[in-house]
Amino acid sequence: MASKTRSIKKILVANRGEIALRVMRSAREMGIATVAVYSEADRNAPFVRFADEAVCIGPAPSKESYLVVEKVIQVCKDLNVDAVHPGYGFLSENGEFCQALEKAGMIFIGPTAHAMLVMGDKLAAKAAVKDHGVPLVPGTEGAVNGLDEAMKVAERITFPILIKAAAGGGGKGMRIVEKESELKEGLERAISEAQNAFGDGSVFIEKYVAGPRHIEVQILADTHGNTCYLFERECSVQRRHQKVIEEAPSAVLTPELRKRMGEAAVAVAKSVDYRGAGTVEFLLDEKMNFYFMEMNTRLQVEHPVTEMITGLDLVKLQIRVAEGEKLPFKQGDLKILGHAVEVRVYAEDPANNFLPDIGTLTTYRPPQGPGIRVDDGFEEGMEIPIHYDPMIAKLITHGATREEAIDRMARAIDDYAISGVETTLPFCRFVMGHPAFRSGNYDTHFIRDHFTPDVLEGKDPEERKAAVLVAAHLMQFRQVGKPQEAGPVQGASAWKLKRR
Repeated sequence: MASKTRSIKKILVANRGEIALRVMRSAREMGIATVAVYSEADRNAPFVRFADEAVCIGPAPSKESYLVVEKVIQVCKDLNVDAVHPGYGFLSENGEFCQALEKAGMIFIGPTAHAMLVMGDKLAAKAAVKDHGVPLVPGTEGAVNGLDEAMKVAERITFPILIKAAAGGGGKGMRIVEKESELKEGLERAISEAQNAFGDGSVFIEKYVAGPRHIEVQILADTHGNTCYLFERECSVQRRHQKVIEEAPSAVLTPELRKRMGEAAVAVAKSVDYRGAGTVEFLLDEKMNFYFMEMNTRLQVEHPVTEMITGLDLVKLQIRVAEGEKLPFKQGDLKILGHAVEVRVYAEDPANNFLPDIGTLTTYRPPQGPGIRVDDGFEEGMEIPIHYDPMIAKLITHGATREEAIDRMARAIDDYAISGVETTLPFCRFVMGHPAFRSGNYDTHFIRDHFTPDVLEGKDPEERKAAVLVAAHLMQFRQVGKPQEAGPVQGASAWKLKRR
């Protein structure tokens, strides 16, 4: 059902850091005023200064500030806000927050509470899409009730299996079980993790897809019945089931497979009358079969790579859809323009199992140049707070070809100067030079199969360069067909020099 057009003049961004800044910049370009809400830990953050108005809503812990629905809504009322953009994380997929805003007469820039509720529960999501021709991984249709049932399911679909939290995300409440003797412990641990993380111990079982690639499709839907897919993102380089590097488009999808996956993503969206921007995530196996995994009912961290290859501003489109406008394009109007890569710059130590690192950004100078975009929320001299996700920035590069985008990313990482905290930049630089990544021949086991801390520690940059070039040379003889270029691997980068 089409909604009436309603002009938005002031937006409150219920988030922090780089995503708050990113939303505010698009809003300002549209002539829309912005309001920031911030915790005491973010008092001096750039997004607070950038907003037209800013209000402190509590202490540093998010449960006392960014997650308190009543405080956010009170600020909306006090400052006559028309709409709220939730960003990602925090309240972005909270159906109660969406309903409370609408009850108070404000617009939630996102999907309906119903869509969030259904897609936020993996079992409900599978049930919703089952009759829409969307491929599903073999497994249970509902929650597993005890070890006996789990064993029967495992015998039917065969080991290895994957136990997953119904209300889960981010790898929590997830266990791979290789054989029968591991089932009892795996089930108990998954239930315990799910209960602790989500307050819901419900788990289900799926056939474990070996060597999968993580492919997600960006969709956008208006309130007039129009839904389009904005192509795919490859998100297979992950640590602890969480993404570190993304690219668009995928290096392995054919036009025919891209179309089938895109149409499946649209079917998922239509199963819950979706509106706004959303992402449908799929697993792609070694035989190029794809399976629905879940839908994220919000803007994704990695949305910039989609913007780079389509020329679209997803935040502006979200706002226009929330105002009741029709999408300004049809599916046939969309084209893939070049290639884009994104790396997440986390304050984490990749040489120590990617453990978070806190401290002060003694040096912070992001790279510049053609085809480079940096979405960040920090400045030199700022502290990385312990209370939130340790992401410092997103570094995105765009090129006419995949090779150019990767080469540009390698150069951009070399130019990125950060000191005071350990970051994931050395790991990301390693990935850009690795033959498996450069060839496109990689999956979600990239870190397990190719990365060990010693490639970053105690080696001279020239030694690392030689090692990568040797690996590239060897891979040429192992691969079938035309050898792949390993690409240039440069010497000591700014981030490495600053850490010495």
